[in-house]
This record gives sequence, structure tokens and C-alpha cells, in this order.
Amino acid sequence: MICQPAAAESSPSSAASIVRRTARSRGFINIQTKRVYEQPATGDGPRFLVERLWPRGMKREALRIDAWLREVAPSDALRKWFGHAPAKWPQFQRRYAMELDAHPEFWQPLLKAARKGKITLLYSARDAQRNSAVALKAYLEKKLKKRFAAASRL
Repeated sequence: MICQPAAAESSPSSAASIVRRTARSRGFINIQTKRVYEQPATGDGPRFLVERLWPRGMKREALRIDAWLREVAPSDALRKWFGHAPAKWPQFQRRYAMELDAHPEFWQPLLKAARKGKITLLYSARDAQRNSAVALKAYLEKKLKKRFAAASRL
């Protein structure tokens, strides 16, 4: 037996709404990371540079970003301590999360944007798996999942 969608759900706008709600309720988060040197894509959504320093060799007019959120980046001291050493990655994530916890006003605009749709966090590090944007993405996803879990219990 094949279930047919209700007439109200067959319109494109309501179907898209259902997909968004379903994706969010199942924990699919709309945050991606991308190196600043990669070309922008139409599906990137708002693009946020989340580095304290401007990327080397990039002209401001060449980098398509919606905002440069310097404050959300790790402190200079933490960034220098980490030095992109793989062995320090777990500790870096914990320390960075503590910095973020101390300043929710820095990352809440990103959370708000992610609730509306896909966003892209831009970074300049060579290591695509261990950088501050990846740590920030994990932090934001954790916050979103907690909120969705709390909302689903109501």
C-alpha cells in the first residue's frame, strides 16, 4: 500500500517546509566548513570568515563573505599554543569550547543563521580536519542538537 501525501502537503512550499522540519528534527544541521581559497558555491548560504587574522594573499574584494566574525575565533594565545599540532587537537577543542562558553554573544549570530538555513564557516588553515572552524562547527552543532532535543520533549 502506498501512502499518498495530503493535498495541503503536495504544494512545493509546504513540502519544502516539511523537509526542513524533518531534517532538523533528525539532527541534520546546515553548517559546513570551507577553505577561503575555494570558490564560492551557490549552495553555500551565508558565508562567515571565522578567523582572527585576514587570510594571506586574499584581497578583501576577492573574498565573498557576508561577515568577518573575528571575535568568534580562538584567542591569540590559544591559536599560538595550538600551532596546528595534531597531538594538541583534543585539548584545543576543549579550551576553545571554554572560550566560546564565556562569550555566547560572539557565536549566537551564527546559531541564529544556521537555524534559518545552510551557512558556511570559512577558514584559512591548510588542515581541513583540525582547525578552529571545524571545532566551531562541532560546538554549534552541539548547541543546535541540544535545543532541538529540548524542543522535541515539549
